[in-house]
Amino acid sequence: MKAVRVHGYKQDPSIDDIPEPKLQGPLDVIVKIGGAGVCRTDLHIVDGDWADIQNPDLPYVIGHENAGWVHEVGDAVTNVRVGDTVILHPQPSCGLCLACRAGRDMQCTGDAFFPGLSNNDGGMAEYLRTTARACVKLDPSTNPADVAALADAGITAYHAVRKAVPYLYPGTSAVVIGAGGLGHIGIQALAALTATKIIVVDKNPAALELAKQIGADETVVADGNHVAAVQDLTGGGATVVFDFVAEQGVELEAWQMTGPAGYQFVLGYGGQFQAPTLDFVAGEKNVIGNIVGTYNDLAELMVLAQAGKVTLHTVQYRLDQALDALHDLDAGKVRGRAILVP
Repeated sequence: MKAVRVHGYKQDPSIDDIPEPKLQGPLDVIVKIGGAGVCRTDLHIVDGDWADIQNPDLPYVIGHENAGWVHEVGDAVTNVRVGDTVILHPQPSCGLCLACRAGRDMQCTGDAFFPGLSNNDGGMAEYLRTTARACVKLDPSTNPADVAALADAGITAYHAVRKAVPYLYPGTSAVVIGAGGLGHIGIQALAALTATKIIVVDKNPAALELAKQIGADETVVADGNHVAAVQDLTGGGATVVFDFVAEQGVELEAWQMTGPAGYQFVLGYGGQFQAPTLDFVAGEKNVIGNIVGTYNDLAELMVLAQAGKVTLHTVQYRLDQALDALHDLDAGKVRGRAILVP
């Protein structure tokens, strides 16, 4: 099969012919990929930012936002059958440890793996090995390419919004920094789940125009005066700030946009957060990290997606155009999410 593989860090991946994946256990599932999202994390992977954390053997296949059709199942699989349309939770987990039993898939301490990120091939290929525990069945009419990026970008944004829902009652305000691949999903999730005032900050006017169309009440151009503009719109700071950028100083601007007793949700990464401890004490502010989400988050998000309340704005590329997709994403040319279609 064709697959996009990293052979060395800080160099372009290549499109290789490699063997199709095989079942390795009774709960394994082989999925024929119908769509694989291209994520900024893939750029970080190629740059080697995850090398010390995941330590994968090179070369390996990237791609952690995947949807498609069940192609083959292990002997013990009962929740899906060959031919089913599925979207895949990005981290197959053990289901037995305390974290899994509490529904916290991403903190699994058992036999978990992360295709496309850990030492396991991902979904920028024609086929992918996952497990029954990662499969969320979809309506058969669903086009996997339309929803693939919900498996990571979607679930990450939804997970943060879901955690913030108790704080976002009517009369509150929420700021979304970055209306790109994750941010535009977060805006829709906020509109679907809360009655808060949604304010979106981005440096790209086209991204802000999209934000208005999908639920933003106010938009602010990141032109150097945006922190003051947000403070004016929120009366001194927002109840919740969702930082989908979190690098190049934006993480510090997000802190300034967060109001007293407010919550700064950090979803992007690459920067370094610093704040005087007195700000924490006097302002009673909270900083909360987010990593992907739970299986239930993904299942809930798919209900919203199939009801038309959350829609992915995508640009499709053929699998053999993977390098074009990665370069376009790196150059800021992708509005919404790039999707590879084998």
